[in-house]
Amino acid sequence: MSFMSGRPSPRGFSLPRTPKKMIQTRILLQFLPFLILVVQVSRPVCVEVPSETEAVLGNPTKLTCISCMMREEVNAETRVDWYYVSPKGEDIPIYLYDGQPQEVEGPWKGRLLWNGSKDLQDVSISIINVTLNDTGTYRCEVFRKFNFDFYTPSFTYFKTINLEVHKEAIEDTTALYSEIMMYVLLVFLTFWLLVEMIYCYRKISKSDEQAQDNATDYLAIPSENKETLGAPVTE
Repeated sequence: MSFMSGRPSPRGFSLPRTPKKMIQTRILLQFLPFLILVVQVSRPVCVEVPSETEAVLGNPTKLTCISCMMREEVNAETRVDWYYVSPKGEDIPIYLYDGQPQEVEGPWKGRLLWNGSKDLQDVSISIINVTLNDTGTYRCEVFRKFNFDFYTPSFTYFKTINLEVHKEAIEDTTALYSEIMMYVLLVFLTFWLLVEMIYCYRKISKSDEQAQDNATDYLAIPSENKETLGAPVTE
């Protein structure tokens, strides 16, 4: 009978050791859920953002329209209609996407470009060479039809954009103030971090000095006094 770790092994054989590869496999299996979570989080995320509402004469501008879908809905049939709403409330078609981008006859023909994404979650268009007559209300209409195994649901999404065209660019004071506040906050955080580092350094240095002084005082005590200090006190 052989012994390992103070316990007898059955049938006189030594207990097998866990292979290194098996340990690595167990570690990988333990971290597998975390890796899956990281991959899921790092997937591209669809976010609905507001469209530009101001444009400058002669410059291009983007009319942003985003209609997010869930992952299982990406293979939907999508049709996108863009309209200009006249002051009288009449819907004037200006652009169409039905399988492919299509221009519509009218004042906007030749000045509109498709600016959407391949998965058709972003169905935006751009106006090139903006004119003063482009001021007004635009509406994006998205129709989706989903082909699932048992049913084919559909839905329609609307978005309205009010565009104002200026002859010259207007300075955005909000963006200027935001940039100033960002730099002020950055300087404050840098100063706070520096103070914290100095405080921690001094605290660690003081602790080291106290420990060194205690060690020096202990070594300076004669050996017979050390024995007296270590002996129990009796009455």
